[in-house]
Amino acid sequence: MRAWWREITGLVLPVACGGCGTARTLLCEECARALYGPAARRARPVPEPAGLPMVHAAAPYEDAVRAVLLAHKERGVLGLARPLGAALAGAVRASVSMPAGRAGPLLLVPVPSARRAVRARGHDAGRRIAMAAAGELRRGGTEARALPVLRQRRAVADQSGLTARQRVANLTGALEVVAGGGRLLEGGRAVLVDDLMTTGASLAEAARAVRAAAGPRPPGFVRLSAAVVAVPPLSFETNWN
Repeated sequence: MRAWWREITGLVLPVACGGCGTARTLLCEECARALYGPAARRARPVPEPAGLPMVHAAAPYEDAVRAVLLAHKERGVLGLARPLGAALAGAVRASVSMPAGRAGPLLLVPVPSARRAVRARGHDAGRRIAMAAAGELRRGGTEARALPVLRQRRAVADQSGLTARQRVANLTGALEVVAGGGRLLEGGRAVLVDDLMTTGASLAEAARAVRAAAGPRPPGFVRLSAAVVAVPPLSFETNWN
């Protein structure tokens, strides 16, 4: 109900830019350039958790980009899902750069949010952005779809305030692929997607769960990479400027 009400009010009430607050626009040109103007780049947290696949990010998590992500996730400005999806789509393309015809369909697997967070927000921000990114990729001629096959198998503590090591301990073994989900991944290129990567612990745990679903199948059953909208600026392998 809360998400439905936000959808309706977003159509009838005046809007302001999610990045800077400029009136009568959902996302102004300057904030849009910050979000998806530059090319996506490789990102790597320090320390890097074991099992983390190669990650590409669309933008540094600062200023307007940070404001847009928070407006969508925490304030329920659901119209921002499409521009965030466009940014994520760019990171997905960078993460799977290979000759056409070899990658198979792109399967965007969102990292699930904690159930209590989804209830509190009234929507699943990560899944919504993944669906928007898949739509953006299809409009560009790439076969892609969102595949929300990961779920939490146990409760986890709030991640805020935890160190990188504590986050890994908190999340290890917390995710699993739903029954039958492993077969849905066959023959495609799985890309783990999220709105934000900080320590990489969530993406590493998601990768572990997907690899576990492959079981004894031959290597290459699941070709895995990761893409996110944003990371802290120091996580980029090369200077953003």
